Amino acid sequence: MNWDDIKIFLALMRAGSVRAAAEKLGISHSTVARRIEAMEQKLAVRLFDRLPSGYVVTTIGEDMLKVAEQVETDLGGLERRILGHDHKLAGRITVTMVDALATGLLMPHLTEFTEKYSEIELEIDVTYDTANLSNREADVAIRFSQHPPELLIGRRLLTCATAAYASQEYIDRHDLDDPAKSRWIGFGAHDWVKKSAFPTLPVKGTFVSLMVQLEACRHGMGMGMLPCFLGDPEPALRRLSPPLQNPNFDLWLLTHPDTRTNARIRAFKDFIAEAIISHRPLLEGQG
Repeated sequence: MNWDDIKIFLALMRAGSVRAAAEKLGISHSTVARRIEAMEQKLAVRLFDRLPSGYVVTTIGEDMLKVAEQVETDLGGLERRILGHDHKLAGRITVTMVDALATGLLMPHLTEFTEKYSEIELEIDVTYDTANLSNREADVAIRFSQHPPELLIGRRLLTCATAAYASQEYIDRHDLDDPAKSRWIGFGAHDWVKKSAFPTLPVKGTFVSLMVQLEACRHGMGMGMLPCFLGDPEPALRRLSPPLQNPNFDLWLLTHPDTRTNARIRAFKDFIAEAIISHRPLLEGQG
């Protein structure tokens, strides 16, 4: 079987729809549908039932999933071991991180790295999903985590502080202690509200992206519980509380053990770790 076909099959299984699988793979949804159909014709089996709600895997497709995942694991391991023996400061590195780190804090350093190592090509995967380093979805992860996967190696660089912020305009127009007049901008679970300086205010809306939370707060949509490295430098915002112990986020720099000796990955890890630690006061909310 064609390995590219297996990757498309796995992407469709995991994403749940042709369009989502296509976005994950960076190809058109018509290509995904066509390749799945060609695979079924080649194998003379039906891997998915086409229903109005989407593609639903068949029993044969479920059996194939086990084999496909084993192939993925074996080939991924081989690729990582080969990569680990590459001692040239040249080639591509895929780094995954959230938008707030890539666009503001680290972009000057990423630019400096590409100038210093002109033969290394950086691919920055900006995502809030957890990239699978075992399957080579990324080579390096700069990740907020309390419990990083045990199979990865790396180091905890520091703990990023969070605090309450609001625009000066929002503060002037709202009573921040009145639940009927003020609100939090939401980003997920709300257990942190009771531990905040404004425990009675409601949470309205859900904004996963830190950059979207920042913009919503800056434009006066509500109060935001933001990382201090985003809130403190923003001139339109005012910090309304000391940094909280929860939520806070440990910032980890992670790679797979098989790639630890790769020269370009080691060079990037050393460079970016030093860059991040140089921002310790800002990241830890000491501003």
